[in-house]
Amino acid sequence: MAKRIQFNQHGGPEVLQWVDFELADPAENEVQVENKAIGINYIDTYVRSGLYPVAAFPSGLGTEAAGVVKRVGSGVTRFKPGDRVVYCQAALGAYSEMHNVAEERLVILPESISFEQGAASFLKGLTVQYLLRQTYKVKADEIFLFHAAAGGVGLIACQWAKALGAHLIGTVGSAEKAQIAKNAGAWATINYREENIAQRVSELTDGEKVAVVYDSVGKDTWEPSLDSLRRHGLMVSFGNASGPVTGVDLGILNKKGSLFVTRPSLFGYITNRQELDNASNELFSLIASRAIQLKVPEAQKFALSDAVRAHQVLESRATQGSSLLIP
Repeated sequence: MAKRIQFNQHGGPEVLQWVDFELADPAENEVQVENKAIGINYIDTYVRSGLYPVAAFPSGLGTEAAGVVKRVGSGVTRFKPGDRVVYCQAALGAYSEMHNVAEERLVILPESISFEQGAASFLKGLTVQYLLRQTYKVKADEIFLFHAAAGGVGLIACQWAKALGAHLIGTVGSAEKAQIAKNAGAWATINYREENIAQRVSELTDGEKVAVVYDSVGKDTWEPSLDSLRRHGLMVSFGNASGPVTGVDLGILNKKGSLFVTRPSLFGYITNRQELDNASNELFSLIASRAIQLKVPEAQKFALSDAVRAHQVLESRATQGSSLLIP
């Protein structure tokens, strides 16, 4: 018998329950992982709320964690008991002491990276990898806009952009978060509560605007993002923190400069073992070289049983960087 977080209906954080559950033996191509640190991601709130509805109840939650292999299925060849591993595209249920994960979703966690660093960085780091290295290949000296720069994905993006020699303009919600983003490598910041985003982008680029905007906020920043793009620019909408973008008139893309828009996801960029290995190796190399440094504030580490509180804090937008659940 193990413990996990599950929910029996969609809703607010209060629907999350701390329960006993019977974990099945790992299937032929599954690996049973004892989780040591579990990543909390904003997409988890979309699943819990019903924006991304689950197939059946009761349901587990979460897809990312780092831990130790306990058992392997009969067809598993890449992992053995005792291996340190990390995953972020597992079936729902990572908010648990133990989780069965498909072999193809796991990678070895280097000894130089702690369980907490692994769980805090894997999904967010792979997200930044596909955004900056695949969706649009950011170049040295290029200026671009990245929303929520002091969040978990944003802080990794600030550091990755600095490693590339690029200039990230990050939007933030406070002076404190502006300083955090700058310390991480942001070239400039815009306080969206006090400044006009598109106007400041124009000022920072001498009227040129930017070729690409990365937007995880959604509804509230849709038009400011479009207005920050130069002619033929690319809008990368990869999240819905303020709500989904709906009712889009495609004609607006023409009016604002024959713009391009894409709505990517990690599952569209990492679809097989080779793609997972390539992306994770690039991420781990940057962490090992200390180009990306990860430190989760103590206030953002929660007991696994306290997932309700963790979601309340996450949705308050009071967090900085990554948050973790600790079994």
